[in-house]
Amino acid sequence: METIINSTQIPVVTVDGPSGVGKGTLCVLLAKHFKWNLLDSGAIYRVLALSILDHNISLDSEDVLETHALNLPLKFVTMESGVHVLLNDIDVSDKLRTQEIGEMASKIAALPKVREALLQRQRDFRNKPGLIADGRDMGTVVFPDAPVKIFLDASPEARAERRMKQLQKNKICAIYDEILHEIKARDERDRNRTIAPLKSASDAFLIDSTDLTIDEVFQQALKIINSKINL
Repeated sequence: METIINSTQIPVVTVDGPSGVGKGTLCVLLAKHFKWNLLDSGAIYRVLALSILDHNISLDSEDVLETHALNLPLKFVTMESGVHVLLNDIDVSDKLRTQEIGEMASKIAALPKVREALLQRQRDFRNKPGLIADGRDMGTVVFPDAPVKIFLDASPEARAERRMKQLQKNKICAIYDEILHEIKARDERDRNRTIAPLKSASDAFLIDSTDLTIDEVFQQALKIINSKINL
């Protein structure tokens, strides 16, 4: 007879932190290393942002936004190149990384009804053998019982420099001062919103990636996880 496993018995590693800190890259590396499921919660909000922009829905229409969130035709597909995001079965992964989408996602994330609509959808990603959850409130709100919580941080200047190089690599015009201003404004909005503000869980491990390579961050995270979970 098959043993029924309660979802709370499935291990979760949460990785929270501000925009542009490298959470996504770290989480993909961890998910591949452990062969676990991956939740990019930011992508959920970005897909919703893309969809409401496409449908010209006003941010003032919170009830409409809530209904739209509940019925969002969203899928995640894991491939060798990473996790691809599908909206209406169309791969929109590349469209989600623009500054406009990021700004809109941050704004809708501050709306209580929208956050509540997407909360259970995020928790549904907790499946065997385990989950790596990338976001801003994964350890404080979505998975408060996670056995391992990491808060990844870096200075706004370091994050702006990384973002500029990323945009330039994709042949997109980028101005450092503008990017730094946008990052600081987003940090202010994310840290001071009433619902689920960006903050480190009291039992989270802090990793400051300002002066670290992604491999150094990955090795620190592995050491933390292996010390907390018997894998």
